Amino acid sequence: MSNDPLLQPYQLKHLTLKNRLMISSHEPAYPEDGMPKERYRAYHVERAKAGVGLTMTAGSASVARDSPPVFNNILAWKDEVVGWMKQLTDECHDHGCAVMIQLTHLGRRTRWDKADWLPVVSPGLEREASHKAFPKKAEDWDIERLIGDYASAAARMKSAGLDGIEIQAYGHLMDQFWSPLTNDLEGPYGGSLENRLRFTFDVLREIRESCGPDFIVGVRYTGDEDLAGGLTKEDGIEISRRLKDSGLVDFLNVVKGHIDTDAGLTDVIPVQGMRSAPHLDFAGEIRAATSFPTFHAAKIQDVATARHAIASGKLDLVGMTRAHMADPHIVAKIMRGEEERIRPCVGANYCLDRIYQGGMALCLHNPSTGREVEQPHELGSSESPRRVVVIGAGPAGLEAARVASARGHDVIVHEAASHAGGQIRLTALTERRREMMQLIDWRMAECERMGVRFNFNSYVDASDFAREEADVIIVATGGLPHTDILSEGNDLVVSAWDILSGDVEPGRNVLIYDDAGDYPALQAAEKIAATGARVEIVTRDRNIVSEVMAMSLTPSLRILQALDVTFTPTWRVDAVSRDGNSLVAMLGSDYGPMRRERRVDQVVVNHGTRPLDDIYFDLRPESSNQGEVDYEDLIAGRRQERVRNDAGRYQLFRIGDAVAARNTHAAIYDALRLARTL
Repeated sequence: MSNDPLLQPYQLKHLTLKNRLMISSHEPAYPEDGMPKERYRAYHVERAKAGVGLTMTAGSASVARDSPPVFNNILAWKDEVVGWMKQLTDECHDHGCAVMIQLTHLGRRTRWDKADWLPVVSPGLEREASHKAFPKKAEDWDIERLIGDYASAAARMKSAGLDGIEIQAYGHLMDQFWSPLTNDLEGPYGGSLENRLRFTFDVLREIRESCGPDFIVGVRYTGDEDLAGGLTKEDGIEISRRLKDSGLVDFLNVVKGHIDTDAGLTDVIPVQGMRSAPHLDFAGEIRAATSFPTFHAAKIQDVATARHAIASGKLDLVGMTRAHMADPHIVAKIMRGEEERIRPCVGANYCLDRIYQGGMALCLHNPSTGREVEQPHELGSSESPRRVVVIGAGPAGLEAARVASARGHDVIVHEAASHAGGQIRLTALTERRREMMQLIDWRMAECERMGVRFNFNSYVDASDFAREEADVIIVATGGLPHTDILSEGNDLVVSAWDILSGDVEPGRNVLIYDDAGDYPALQAAEKIAATGARVEIVTRDRNIVSEVMAMSLTPSLRILQALDVTFTPTWRVDAVSRDGNSLVAMLGSDYGPMRRERRVDQVVVNHGTRPLDDIYFDLRPESSNQGEVDYEDLIAGRRQERVRNDAGRYQLFRIGDAVAARNTHAAIYDALRLARTL
C-alpha cells in the first residue's frame, strides 16, 4: 500500500472510499432536458476510470419546480432522473468510484421568469444582487411543501443507487433560512439561531424518514458569510456542532463567504491571480472544533497542496474539482509516479464563466473536457505516421505538435521568436495572469518528452519548404493587433499590446478604446493606472469588457476601481487629432448623432487581431488541399482527405488566430481536432 496520504482509504460510515481525492459537487451544465445523459455520464466516468475516490454530481440538482435553474442543471424533482442517474452511478461504480449528488432549492437565487414562471420563494423579501428577483416570503404551506420536495428528491437518488447526497446551504434556500440578512420570518422558523436552523433539521429528519439511517447525507454550507450582519465564524462553528450532534448528517463540506454578488462568488471560488487554497485553514478549524468528517474544495489546484490538506489533518477528503477538469487523470498519474505530467489548472475559470454565460463548462487548457464522447482524452495512434511541420509555437501550434507527436508522427516546429508562447507570453506579463504560462510550459514539456524538434528564431518562407519534405504543414502564426479603425488619426494611437509589451510607455492622461471586450484592454488599463495616470475606458457595448465574465472580471475591477479608472459604456471613438501637446478624441454613439470630446495625451485601441497569414497564402499553391478544411470530416473526427491540386506536395492547414481572432480555447481546440485525425 502506498504511503501517500492522498492514496489512503477512508471509511465514511459503511462506505470505503479508496483514496482521499474527490470531485466536489459542481454543475458543468451538460444535462439534456434536465437529465444527466451521455455527455454528463461520460464526463464523470472518465474521472472514475482514472481513479478518483468520490465524484459528486450537480451543483446543484433542483428539488422543486419553483427552483428553476438559472443555467442547465439536473432536475431532481422529475421521476425520470432515476434511470439516468442509475446509469451514471453504475458505470462509476464499475471503476470503484463512489457517487453522490448535491440537492438544493435555490430560493431567491434564481428568477421568476424561468421555466414555469412561479414566484421565487425565500424566508425574506430581500432580492439577491446577482439574480435580481424579488422573492415571495415563504408561508407555512410553502415550508411544508419544500420539506417534502427535499425528501422526495433524496429518495429518488437512493433509488438510483447513489452512495449518498449532499444538501447545499450557501447562498441557496437552506442558508437563506440561516442568515439574519435573509430571514425575516417570525415564529418557529425565524428569529433565534435555533429557529433559523429548524427548516434544515426538519428537512434532514424527513430525508432520514424517506431514505433510512444508512443512506449517507452531508451538508455543504458556509461556516462564515464574511458579510456585515451575516453569519459569523462563531455562528458557523456553532452550526457545525449542531449538525454533528443532530445525528442526521454524516459529513460536513465547508466553504467560507457569500455568493450573492459576483465579487462574493469569486471569493468563495477563487480564480486566476487570487490566492490558492484561501479557505483551507478555516476548514481545518471546523474539523478541529467538531472532530467530524470534513471535506473542502476551493482553488486547491495542485497535488502538493491537496496532500498537505490531508497529511496535516485539516481535511478528511480534499476536493480538486477544476483541477480534474484540466486533467481527469490526476489520480492515475499520481499512482504511476508521473505527477510532473499532470496538466495544471491555470485558474482561467473558462469553465464557470461559460455556464454563467448560458453555455456548457469547457476547460481553457483541455478541450476534451465536456467533449469526452467526441474528443476522447486518449489520442490513439495513427496508422500512417507522417512528417508534420508546425509554424508557430503559441498555444495552437504547441497543441498541434503535442497531439501529432502523441499519435506517432514526426513533428518539427518553427518559431520566429526566441521562446514559445505567442500571445500567452504577453498575457502572462500581468502578474495576476502569470499562471497562463503553464499552458505553454506543460505543452513544451510534453513535446520535448516525445522528441518534437523545435527551431526557434526561425523565420520560414515558402521557399524553405521546397527543401523540407513535409507531408503536412500547419500554420499557427497567430495574429497582430489591429488599430486602423478610426475615420482619422489612426497614426496617433497605440495598441494595448504596445503597452503590455513595454514598446510604448504609458501616458499620464489616457483614453483606452476597448472595441473587442477582452483581456488586453483590462491589462493595459491596470499597467497604465498603476503609474498614477488618469485612465478612462470607453466601449460602444452596453456592458464593460463584454468577453470577460463576472468572476474573471472581479480581480481586475478591484484593481481598477482602487486606482479610480473610469468606465464609459455606449460610446465609441470615431477620430483622433492632435492639438499642440494634446490629443483630441471625438466620441460618437450608435444610438444617435450625439458627440463628446476628450483631451488626453495617449489613446490606446484594443480591437482584436488580424491573422498573420502571409506564409499560409504563400504555401497554398503547392498544397494538395489548397488549405481547404472539410468541416464535416473535421466535426466527425475523420481524416482530412480533400484534394484540390493533384500535383500538391503536402497538406496545408491553418489554426487559431491565424484564421480569425478568437480565444485561447478555440485555438487549442482547432489544433486538437485537426491533429488527432492526421
